[in-house]
Amino acid sequence: MPKKTYRKRKTNASIPLIFAGILVIGLAFVFSLHTLSNSGVEKEPQEETLSRQQFIDQLAPHAKQLQQGYGVLPSIILGQAILESNWGQSQLASQYKNLFGIKASGNQPKVSLETKEYVNEQWITIQGDFKVYNSWEESLDDHTMLFVNGTNWDPKLYAGVLTATDYKQAAQALQTAGYATDPDYANKIISVIESYNLDQYDHS
Repeated sequence: MPKKTYRKRKTNASIPLIFAGILVIGLAFVFSLHTLSNSGVEKEPQEETLSRQQFIDQLAPHAKQLQQGYGVLPSIILGQAILESNWGQSQLASQYKNLFGIKASGNQPKVSLETKEYVNEQWITIQGDFKVYNSWEESLDDHTMLFVNGTNWDPKLYAGVLTATDYKQAAQALQTAGYATDPDYANKIISVIESYNLDQYDHS
């Protein structure tokens, strides 16, 4: 019987080499993407800060006018606008110009959206009807008039916000009046004001 001979097939040796080459190229590509992604992340804070300053700059002049007319501190107006609207980026603020989550009633222009409220010591999601405005300035006006006129059951409900001499007093007055269901609302407003030095607009 003739002796069998065995030859090594070249394809068996080349296939791992091909896969290895693909793997190296793939890893290089992923590394490049990761590098580009990291590069973008490093630049993001500067762009975000600029965007936030533009948001403040847009609202500050009108907030100062409202201070002159009604006494509400611009730092409170700006701090609430930032906190309530996520720098004007929320759907309610960007599409419907409602910066403060003010609810609608009767035949007012309104939109129904989901919102979170703190009830019985826990956060729940509910459906709410919110006012629709033509501009952010109009939203600022309505927000200030809420402080001036109060509510149907208590016209003086927000008197402490108008008479406050600094933003800490005003924030606490909001909390006491029950402006928001969040039990930490005053501290959050104060934190935003201090983080972005918003009290500078109260004295300029």
